[in-house]
Amino acid sequence: MKRRILGGTGMSVSDLALGAMMFGAMGNSDHDESVRMIHAALDAGINFVDTADVYSRGESEEIVGRALKGRRDDIVLATKFAMPTGPDDNQRGGSPRWIKRAVEDSLRRLGTDYIDLYQMHRPDYSTDIDETLAALSDLVRAGTVRAIGSSTFPAELIVEAHWAAAQGGHHRFRTEQPRYSILNRTIEGGVLPVAQRYGMGVLTYGPLGSGWLSGRADPAQGHRATLAPQAFDLAVPANRVRQEVVRQLTTLASEAGLPLTHLATAFVRSHPAVTSVLIGPRTPEQLEALLASADLELSGEVLDRIDEIVPPGTEINPADNYLAAHPALGDKRLRRR
Repeated sequence: MKRRILGGTGMSVSDLALGAMMFGAMGNSDHDESVRMIHAALDAGINFVDTADVYSRGESEEIVGRALKGRRDDIVLATKFAMPTGPDDNQRGGSPRWIKRAVEDSLRRLGTDYIDLYQMHRPDYSTDIDETLAALSDLVRAGTVRAIGSSTFPAELIVEAHWAAAQGGHHRFRTEQPRYSILNRTIEGGVLPVAQRYGMGVLTYGPLGSGWLSGRADPAQGHRATLAPQAFDLAVPANRVRQEVVRQLTTLASEAGLPLTHLATAFVRSHPAVTSVLIGPRTPEQLEALLASADLELSGEVLDRIDEIVPPGTEINPADNYLAAHPALGDKRLRRR
């Protein structure tokens, strides 16, 4: 497993990271099997594990904490906060009040006294970013977290956060965790260049396009399709386009002698801005298949063919772009007089 330095943190991480979203009620409810999968990933050379307080209502963090007992100091451990974890509006976001509570809860579930990378899961437009960074900086100074990062931030908010950090003398976001796959390439035009400019590490998620690039004959029959059925509904024109794109990519992968999953993961890893690619297996078989792609590098010819099928910066289905992160786009009342 190759290693890269995670932005300016100085931490060396494997270029495949283990995403734990599928461990727990959202995916694999068998805790023992989930722990064995985490151990298998570590034994294969992965040293970077990412979870979040919202995954299966904290169950994922508990499973990860159990799996890392006795191996904690060898692992770069990342988790996230800011998504709603309860019905109260104060159980979410980037307020100093919530950050203090959220990190204490995550530390307890993870069974550790420090977090290597603490990430803001989504932007919080109701809280001044200066307030959020000040609270996160307190955690870094206290040794509770080693570095802080953002997740699914648009380019302009990344810039704003770095400006606020410089103006306020705060610790700055050292990483960004965006969605990125062959089917979701919009970050190539803004987020990835901005991350490079600020020396940020980039930890991408969703390399298989929520299951569309899983290689199944019918992606709509996969587990992810049950979580977000609208993303697979062929009555939606964008999904019919995506189906055709996947057909062409499947042909390309076959011609290159590769499983589609390997083509998809290696594509994301080939971008120079990407530090590590999160894989999110639900079963041991999925983990084994994804680990087999660890050393694959795509040729320039194959990458050019991918660009022909899905041009750089293209988003096959705009609904994948999490417009909720952009209130002015998600709420039409903000765009009309």
